[in-house]
This record gives sequence, structure tokens and C-alpha cells, in this order.
Amino acid sequence: MIVRRREGAEAPRVVPVGIPLPPEAGKRRVALLLQADGVRRRSPPPLLRAVARAADPTWRPAITRLVALGRKTGVEPRAFGSLMWQHQTGLPYLSPSSDIDLLWPVPVGFDVSSLLFGIAEVQRHARVRIDGEILFPDGSSVNWRELWSAHEAGDRRTVLAKTMEGVRLLDLNLLLRAERVA
Repeated sequence: MIVRRREGAEAPRVVPVGIPLPPEAGKRRVALLLQADGVRRRSPPPLLRAVARAADPTWRPAITRLVALGRKTGVEPRAFGSLMWQHQTGLPYLSPSSDIDLLWPVPVGFDVSSLLFGIAEVQRHARVRIDGEILFPDGSSVNWRELWSAHEAGDRRTVLAKTMEGVRLLDLNLLLRAERVA
């Protein structure tokens, strides 16, 4: 199961989780609530390099380059979405329209611009769409493509940041400046 964003009236003492059914079972998402004291173990999403064998063979060059980018930058990408579920369950979650969903957890003071440039460069040559989020130390995450577009535009755009509590608009310059001094 994965921890999901809390919905409106859900009590703070419960842990909201979810699991998607595989496409052949309707790809419905099942939302559940667990008592916090019933959670025995939590772990981050698996590393991309650990789930690579579950990927479509045509994705392997892009995955190899993304793993190399992680080593180079010191931020290893973690898989979520269909690739992670196929790896975890052995069931067919991937389809021809699937993309690679990645989470890039950056530390305080990290140069996000170099990571964005690297992901964009891999995407330019990839046969699969690369999707996902840059996860900042404060727990907020921003879609890498949105960050890249705002960065390339060079303006004071706002970006949509997600947290477990909800979503909010953040000024790109403030977000990146805060991460350098936080």
C-alpha cells in the first residue's frame, strides 16, 4: 500500500493508504484507513535501479541514463506508479501508455537546476515519457516538468506544490532560495 493524501474529514489518528488495482482488474483505486498503531513498517518507494527488471525492455536505455544521473547528482530516483506496482506485485500494471513515475528526494542546499537539466536531457532521447516529482526537504513536491518549464522561462512563475496536507502555489524563486538556506 502507499500512503495517500488525507481527505477532508479523515481523523488525524488514522493513516490514509491506497492501492490501485491492475488495469486488467479495472485500474480502480481503493482507499483505506489504518489505525496508526497498526502500521508495522514504513519504507520509501523502491529505488529505480531495484525495479528496472520489471520495465519494458524499450525503457532500459532511459532507465540506465536516469540511474546514472542519480549517481552523478547524488539523488537516486525512486519509482512509484505502474512500474513500482508491477515490480512489487508481479502483476501486469504497465501498458503501452505507461510512463516512468519517479520521485527525486533532494537534500537541503541541492542544486535543483542541474537535476532538472539532467532529467530533461534524458527525456529528449527517451522512448518513454518520464514523469514525477522533485521532493523537497520540507515534504513538498513539485512536478519536474513544471519546475523545468518555470526555470526555462526565467520568470517569477508560481508552481503547484503538493504536500500530504494538500496543494498550494509557491513562487519558484522563493522555493529554490529557501532550499538553499533551509
